[in-house]
Amino acid sequence: MLSDLKIPKELRRKIDDELQPGEFIRWVEQPIPRFFTAASIGSVLFGIPWTSFAIFWMWGASGFKLPDLREGLQPQYMFALFGVPFVLIGFGMLSSPIWVWQAARKTVYLVTDKRAISIQGGWSTTIRSYLPDQLKDVYRKERADGTGDVIIAIRRWKDSEGDQRSEEIGFLGVRSPRGVENMLRQLVQNNA
Repeated sequence: MLSDLKIPKELRRKIDDELQPGEFIRWVEQPIPRFFTAASIGSVLFGIPWTSFAIFWMWGASGFKLPDLREGLQPQYMFALFGVPFVLIGFGMLSSPIWVWQAARKTVYLVTDKRAISIQGGWSTTIRSYLPDQLKDVYRKERADGTGDVIIAIRRWKDSEGDQRSEEIGFLGVRSPRGVENMLRQLVQNNA
């Protein structure tokens, strides 16, 4: 099954390392890589005025002219350099669609005969394994084109200001969420 898909070698190794002896794969898929998601669009839209203002501020701090370094490093140029971290943060926000797309390319989802597994690569690897008794509250969210998400768990926490936050965890951006949800429900029934 893995040979039919174009899963990068690094992810294939992680899959092989994660599988237990005798465990076989019933379904494997990588999320659909998308540049623009709700989170990345929001970040880009916020990043445009942020970066523009930071560049404008640096230009204003340097006297609304390009630095002339023939006279040496003047104090107003040093003051303008305080804007560099804000410009870099802005570039990070503007490039968020690239990071989202790269993350999808380093993620793989599996359903085996014993459990569901999510492997998210990158700078570090996060592997989440869900046994059948953890799959009882699975639900799906479908888009108009038939793709969607299969939600396995919801992580809840309070942020630094005490506000409630939540994150849906599961198989995000899959091609056939209905089929995956049915497969997970079947896994629960087979192991009941």
